[in-house]
Amino acid sequence: MKKDDGKPPLICLENIRKSYTEGSVVQRVLESVDAEFAEGECVALLGRSGSGKSTLLNLISGIDKPDGGRIVIGGVDITALSEHKRTLFRRKNIGFIYQFFNIIPTLSVLENVLLPLELNGDNSKERALELLGEVGLLDRKGDYPDRLSGGEQQRIAIIRALVHDPIIILADEPTGNIDKETGRHILDIMERLIRRKNKNLILVTHSKEVATFADRLLLLEEGVLKKKGTEIVW
Repeated sequence: MKKDDGKPPLICLENIRKSYTEGSVVQRVLESVDAEFAEGECVALLGRSGSGKSTLLNLISGIDKPDGGRIVIGGVDITALSEHKRTLFRRKNIGFIYQFFNIIPTLSVLENVLLPLELNGDNSKERALELLGEVGLLDRKGDYPDRLSGGEQQRIAIIRALVHDPIIILADEPTGNIDKETGRHILDIMERLIRRKNKNLILVTHSKEVATFADRLLLLEEGVLKKKGTEIVW
């Protein structure tokens, strides 16, 4: 776990609440969630299916907005921003890694990696090519996703999440759709490209091996976030 260096936390969640309405039924997903995340910290988010883990990631990213409470990232209260300004903030400051890769099939490997840069108005290719080289896929830059294995697609997803130099990486089951051996390789890449570059990582996982990669564990249960220390009970 990161030491207390006197700096304010990079991410603050204050009394976050979120519900969804289906017909006349109101489903409470998050209720009074409070948490702080230090700069450069890696936190694993655990919980049963349907406990609200992905919802919490969507709120931190600004994709969705809480019913109540505040989310402050780098001193910016993103819950006070308009939808357009939240989108701009997300494009610049957040990177995503998904379980099912979310690679666009009609774009080449390089085009997929360049997409976050283009959304930010950056037409340079140097960083994208450098990252492709770091994960051993530079020679595949012109290929399309259907030519790649699951592990190769996830490597593309990781460097696409990093190419625009965000301050936070959000990962939803990053090894959930690949085999165990490939998953270990993906964790090695995440260690090299995310941890060593002092990026914040919040990851949702059901994997014990992935969870032990984190500095700290949090359990989402009955709409409340609970500390789990560093020991995992499965």
